[in-house]
Amino acid sequence: MTIAVYPGSFDPITNGHIDVAVRAAHIFETVILAVYDRPLKNLLFPTKKRLELVREAVAGIPNIKVDSYSELTVNYAHKMGATVIVRGMRAATDFEREFQMAHINHLLCPHVEVVCLMASQRYSFLSSSAVKEIAQLGADLSNFVPPHVERALREAYGQRQEGQT
Repeated sequence: MTIAVYPGSFDPITNGHIDVAVRAAHIFETVILAVYDRPLKNLLFPTKKRLELVREAVAGIPNIKVDSYSELTVNYAHKMGATVIVRGMRAATDFEREFQMAHINHLLCPHVEVVCLMASQRYSFLSSSAVKEIAQLGADLSNFVPPHVERALREAYGQRQEGQT
C-alpha cells in the first residue's frame, strides 16, 4: 500500500490544493493532507481551524486523511509509513524551490520520493496568499475556494456574508 503525504500550511486550502489532493488520491492508496503547524509565515488561521477547513474540503474522499505535524516533513512522512511526498507546482517559478527541497529531502530520507503534480491550468495562478488578499478586499472567491472556506475568510476579515443584513 502506497501512502503519500501532501504537506502544506493550507492557510487557507484552495481549489488548487483540492485539485492536487484529488489527483494524488487517484494515484496513491492513501493520501495524508498534512497541515504544517509551524510554517515560517504569518498565518491567518490557527492550526485547529485550518484542520477543520481541510477536513470539510475533502470529506467525501475516502482515501484522503487529514493530520497536522510540526517536524521535518520527511520525518513526518517516515513516521506515517509514507514513501511519497506530493507537491503541487503552479508555474516554473515553483520548480527551483521544489527541486532544491526534493534533493534535501532525499539526502535526509532516501526512501521517500517526491512527486510533483502540475496544477491544473485553471488553478495555475492560485495561491493562498492571493486568496487572502482577494478576500481582504471583499471580492468574490467562488472560483478559488469552497463555500465553507469563503465563509471562514469573510468571518476572519470581519465582512458580512451576502444575504445577511
